Amino acid sequence: MELRDIEIFLTLAEELHFGRTAERMRLTPARISQAIKKQERDLGGLLFERNSRTVRLTPLGRQLRDELQPIRLALRDTMRRARAAAGGVTATLRIGAMNGNGHDLRPYWDAFRARHPGWELRFRHAPFVDPFGGLRRGEVDVLVTWLPIAEPDLVMGPVLFTDERVLAVALDHPLAARPSVTVESIADFQHSGTTSVPDYWESSFVPSHTPGGRPIERGPLVTSADDILTLVSTGEIVNVFPAHSARYWARPDVLWLPLTGMERFSFGLVWRGEAEDDVIRALAAVVRDLGSPAF
Repeated sequence: MELRDIEIFLTLAEELHFGRTAERMRLTPARISQAIKKQERDLGGLLFERNSRTVRLTPLGRQLRDELQPIRLALRDTMRRARAAAGGVTATLRIGAMNGNGHDLRPYWDAFRARHPGWELRFRHAPFVDPFGGLRRGEVDVLVTWLPIAEPDLVMGPVLFTDERVLAVALDHPLAARPSVTVESIADFQHSGTTSVPDYWESSFVPSHTPGGRPIERGPLVTSADDILTLVSTGEIVNVFPAHSARYWARPDVLWLPLTGMERFSFGLVWRGEAEDDVIRALAAVVRDLGSPAF
């Protein structure tokens, strides 16, 4: 199986959709189908069960995916290190950021670069849908996200910062006239919902119940902060956010109210345990040495 065919197979194993796989691979669906059929002929068995509505891995397909995925990650890491070395950079650390206050964290990144001038940092936005997928697929090395994380394959590193909680509401919302709101009062209104995230992790952002036991209703499903703020601005939902959102995502149609009765958010570093190396440990050391900033 050639490298291109490995990528086609593993991408289809992730997407379970020929059209999306073709789009990611910049190929036609027919080319994807041909490559999979050829692999199945060479192996002597089906890799996918497929009909007009669904695509699913067979037991043979799951076995092949599990054995090829580490090989793909190792090859990507090798090529990335080779490209960096050719440019005079001996290591590159890719950071996925789920927080919205990147500027506040500049002291960490500047300190890391000062200590390790031959090591490069690269940043990308990390979505909260499928939150740990980028780490597990090897697309990022470290994730900045809210804590806690309770995934057996992931390491919860040092805390970067803590932040108060605020509630985003529409300008004409019934809560808008209040100087602040309590966590008990937010149970009267819908919040956004999401899928493909662990329940415990979602509940650490917006709990399922108030401390008094009242359920906090989930409403429309969302995939981004923009989705949430659009629904907030129309009054369809209210939503909990870290307080830095009010500074970085100011909008004329959204009001940010202090929220009492809940612990502060904690945001920190997370990485795959099997991928931990000197560069990741060096970044964690910088964070521990500098401590949490005040803002």
